Amino acid sequence: QVQLVESGGGLVQAGGSLRLSCAASGRTFSSYGMGWFRQVPGKEREFVAAISWSHSTYYADSVKGRFTISRDNAKNTVSLQMNSLKPEDTAVYYCAAKLGRYSGSIYYTRTGGYDYWGQGTQVTVSS
Repeated sequence: QVQLVESGGGLVQAGGSLRLSCAASGRTFSSYGMGWFRQVPGKEREFVAAISWSHSTYYADSVKGRFTISRDNAKNTVSLQMNSLKPEDTAVYYCAAKLGRYSGSIYYTRTGGYDYWGQGTQVTVSS
């Protein structure tokens, strides 16, 4: 069982920045693929960014150049630095863990590819 706890959400003005963090349990964190997804009411959860066990990174087109995902295996954490935020980035952001050493975006960009999920953290961007 892997537990994921997100933090760092909040309210920010358009153009501002936030940094989300996700703390994971488990002894083999370095072998997990980690992802961030977001969801607004009435819509499906959508992919934002992911980082593989080998530190390959993947981004949704809507956040490329603005968001950066990183991981610290010594601290069992994954972070999402969000810059130049827009009102359309408003959502609940979820951290997810994928067991197994996979390579390629197909394994990281779909919600069904993840084994564990956090509870989510709200990000609100005001215009």
